[in-house]
Amino acid sequence: MQSLKVLAAMLLAVSHVASAAVEPVARHALQAIPSQPVASQTPEYVPPVPLLWKVSDGDSALYLLGSFHLLKDGDYPLSEDVELAYADAEALVFEISPEALNDPAAPAKFLSAAAYDDNQTLSKVLPPRLREKLRRLLARQGGSIARVDGYEPWFVNLSLLMGLSQSLGFSAEQGLDRHLMARAGAEGKPASGLEMFEDQLRALDSIPMEEQVVGLADFLDRPQEMPTTLAALHQAWRDGDIGALDALTRLEMLEKTPETYRTVNVARNEAWLPQLQARLEAPGDDDTLVVVGALHLLGEDGLVAQLRNKGYDVERICSACEAVTSPGPEQPTTDPESPPL
Repeated sequence: MQSLKVLAAMLLAVSHVASAAVEPVARHALQAIPSQPVASQTPEYVPPVPLLWKVSDGDSALYLLGSFHLLKDGDYPLSEDVELAYADAEALVFEISPEALNDPAAPAKFLSAAAYDDNQTLSKVLPPRLREKLRRLLARQGGSIARVDGYEPWFVNLSLLMGLSQSLGFSAEQGLDRHLMARAGAEGKPASGLEMFEDQLRALDSIPMEEQVVGLADFLDRPQEMPTTLAALHQAWRDGDIGALDALTRLEMLEKTPETYRTVNVARNEAWLPQLQARLEAPGDDDTLVVVGALHLLGEDGLVAQLRNKGYDVERICSACEAVTSPGPEQPTTDPESPPL
């Protein structure tokens, strides 16, 4: 059986797109899942330790910032490292441009991509035991499978995950991407995207049906475990702990759902890499802050490793990392001047 870690990985890859069209019935159903007690806020606020790297080619630089697409009010303000990178950058780049993400037509596009195009239904593709578990889950708040029967498992899965996240106090509007998009818009900083909204939808919609069903089964078999998993993932991101994030997300996703990993992570990284190189090699000394889901920066397939392998100077910017005693799994130790990850 697939691990809940695979579902957690989606929060670091594509879920801020899913927030455009979460089904109300799924969101309400997840309120029936017992939530873990929320820890009280510590008296002294400590900003999240950023997943932030500087990639340089001599005259210009890219700052790569790993985002968590769903955050809470208590995750702000950001660290001084992020503030300085933001101030130094002449432009920002996100997975999707602010204009595309805020397109009023986005929810309709999302629902269209999530629909079947081969006369299938959710009831047909799910085995009986999973269909019954989903029916019970939705029925807790007066919903029914009929409300989601026209949508593929990946959409239902992300909708359930988003609904649970919201019930635990997470919000896409508080996500690091949207926070920095809003600041850039208010301050007049140029902001663009690495891909179109449709590109992300195609990535999700191309996940093999078998892996889609496995992912949904993972949630339906153990929904009560998800609050703890989300809390651990959020804490690992706040701690800037790459080893923990890798274990909680990427490694399990790679092992259990390799085609999903290739589609939502590797293929998109490969498409983005030439664009990032073009920014580095363009004339002038303008710097750019690139904000993408943290999953896209992890491991040998991540943008950090790939840009380092292209010969660029790469260093992690982390004023709080003195306490870190060992490098993360994706960080080569051949560069003695690079701080540990």
